[in-house]
Amino acid sequence: MTTSLRIALVTGGLGGIGRAICRQLAADGAHVIAADLPAEAARLDAFTAGMDGLPVETRALDVGDAQACAAAVADVQARHGRLDILVNAAGITRDATLRKMSAEQWDDVLRVNLDSAFHLCRAAVESMVARGFGRIVNISSVSGQTGNFGQANYAAAKAGLHGLTMSLAREVAAKGVTVNSISPGYVETPMTAAMPPEVLARTVASVPVGRVGQPDDIARAVVFLTADEAGYITGINLPVNGGLLMGF
Repeated sequence: MTTSLRIALVTGGLGGIGRAICRQLAADGAHVIAADLPAEAARLDAFTAGMDGLPVETRALDVGDAQACAAAVADVQARHGRLDILVNAAGITRDATLRKMSAEQWDDVLRVNLDSAFHLCRAAVESMVARGFGRIVNISSVSGQTGNFGQANYAAAKAGLHGLTMSLAREVAAKGVTVNSISPGYVETPMTAAMPPEVLARTVASVPVGRVGQPDDIARAVVFLTADEAGYITGINLPVNGGLLMGF
């Protein structure tokens, strides 16, 4: 059923950054579908409790499955009448130096971090163009700009994600659809929490603002780029990294 709310689909919605994106989009007036791999009931209950009654629902989705991506978008459109906002935030790491990286590690990361955005954008963009409105945000990474030791697969996927962003932005800009990337730096998630204390300390010391980012720092950028009023911003890569990487 169509509602007056903007309808948003966020992949990786149960993760640290995804959860913050879901919450802030909902607080800003969207009805949000948080899509992620199937999860235990306790995790889903904790997620729902953390939304404090905001209009956020969950659905299981393996973003590495092209047919499942298309079906998810079709389901959202059928139940809500449209899909206004797509946030591709799903991502995994399979770190290893290139000499030790297996083809499977490479393929897994590219499939989840890059191919999924292609499949979801392709499924969503046609109806956005037809209605003359759409907002797509792809969560890239500072690693896609700088490279990172042991992350050739991850850095390649994240760099490719912004290439996809720019190309699609050019294709749909005249149709009321914007496509942008956000490149977080180091963000406080279970991944950074697992870093050895001395490595984390060196990381924090390298960030000009003197701290790692919070998931809400990324979520606020998503809300900004997906606003109705952000229609003149497209094809950009917005760094949210505390000054870790600066460029003209």
